[in-house]
Amino acid sequence: MTELLPNFAAGRWQHGVGLGTELLDPVLGTALVRVDAGGLDVAEAFAFSREQGGAALRAATYRERAAMLAAVVKVLQTHRDSYYDIATANAGTVKNDSAVDIDGGIFTLGQYARWGDALGDVRALRDGDAVKLGKEPIFQSQHLQVPRHGVALFINAFNFPAWGLWEKAAPALLSGMPVIVKPATATAWLTQRMVKDVVDAGVLPAGALSVIAGSSAGLMDALQAFDVVSFTGSAETAGIIRSHPAVTHRSVRCSIEADSLNSAMLLPGEGPGSEAFHLLVREVVREMTVKSGQKCTAIRRILVPAEVYDAAAEAIGAKLAGITVGNPRNEGVRMGSLVSRAQLATVHEGLARLQEQVTVLHDGRKQPLLDADPAVAACIGPVLLGARDADRASMVHDLEIFGPVASLLPYRNLEHALALAQRGQGSLVTSLYGTDDAVLAQATVALAASHGRVHVVTPEVAAAHTGHGNVMPMSLHGGPGRAGGGAELGGLRALDFYHQRSAVQASPAVLAALGL
Repeated sequence: MTELLPNFAAGRWQHGVGLGTELLDPVLGTALVRVDAGGLDVAEAFAFSREQGGAALRAATYRERAAMLAAVVKVLQTHRDSYYDIATANAGTVKNDSAVDIDGGIFTLGQYARWGDALGDVRALRDGDAVKLGKEPIFQSQHLQVPRHGVALFINAFNFPAWGLWEKAAPALLSGMPVIVKPATATAWLTQRMVKDVVDAGVLPAGALSVIAGSSAGLMDALQAFDVVSFTGSAETAGIIRSHPAVTHRSVRCSIEADSLNSAMLLPGEGPGSEAFHLLVREVVREMTVKSGQKCTAIRRILVPAEVYDAAAEAIGAKLAGITVGNPRNEGVRMGSLVSRAQLATVHEGLARLQEQVTVLHDGRKQPLLDADPAVAACIGPVLLGARDADRASMVHDLEIFGPVASLLPYRNLEHALALAQRGQGSLVTSLYGTDDAVLAQATVALAASHGRVHVVTPEVAAAHTGHGNVMPMSLHGGPGRAGGGAELGGLRALDFYHQRSAVQASPAVLAALGL
């Protein structure tokens, strides 16, 4: 029987009382480890984090907590190679794709360590300037932000077991809130190992970081008024979280990142010979294949001028034909597997539904796998779909297939293109490709209301832009509507979620004594 991974809760390592769920290699089908959270005293775990971890973190200044993050970075860098081994075995990702997750998480931690150091040796943050409350400045109002006295619960998705933890934990810990992470079961091994390495290194106070791998039963019930919960996953599960009494009755602060039908748009006037056209094609292929399309920010809809449709289908299909799929241990493989056979089945079911309204323009399912058994491996080649009537093909605007799948859609004019992009009903990101700065700016403003991020690619930034799907800690990650309405990262804006804003009304002398 495989190893049962322990949970770290209430300041100690604890095994679940059940046999646990086996985590599998999605390419070889072999059992790796087991996870189980049965029998854990969840109330004790949350109380310990609040009372011990929270108090210790809040006793430190922002600069001191930033130093803790820097120490975590050093621990993770020391064990970095082992994380790549786990990602290959448990997530089926090639090395470059694992880097997006592992190195992306470490980079984000390091960035918040630097930002936090600049906040200085204070324990509360000034929010704007003091303003007088009457004709004379003898009585004023000063807003400040202080750490919330609670726990930050993270219920995370399977696609980013490393980055998904640290992009949330970095601002939470810097803010002074202890973290309890519940990773998605399918890929929980990497999250658990990272937490174990950090805990064993002793670089954080007891109770500052906990991991519960297995069932999420009881976690929402344990939340109290000053706790926060951040969820990444399906809209269906998000609805369950939003309707839980912790949120509806106890007003637990909640952040959701859910489904997102992100789009990429080639602006009018850009033909097959233009550099903007080639930049779009390159980015679409990258976004369809990195992590086998299992990214919440991946391109799902490709909007092009109607006269460019055929040329775009040919160009994208030609590049997709060169993508080798299979065992990530083979150096000839460009794209690994999905995280599980269950996810593979879900992708196939989604494709069957979409094909009722669209045409298959490139079918990577027909290509042989490299060094992998199709009867065992959770592998699928990239599939490009298309619909010549983008308005009638309603399902492409409503159904997200979480895999290497995207749909090519033609538009009549810019107004039509913008309307199609907005049919996603709120997305994490859209990207624009063109050369007319004025039109790009016009489209950007038009789409900003329905997108958390607008990524504009012109020939001048071809070598410098960070990628449609890359989430950088300096920029907002989140989106309105269907995308969940959450807001993560965005520099120090991320700290808002973990702080309480309060208005202090007092004399200038008292306000000065706050030491902000």
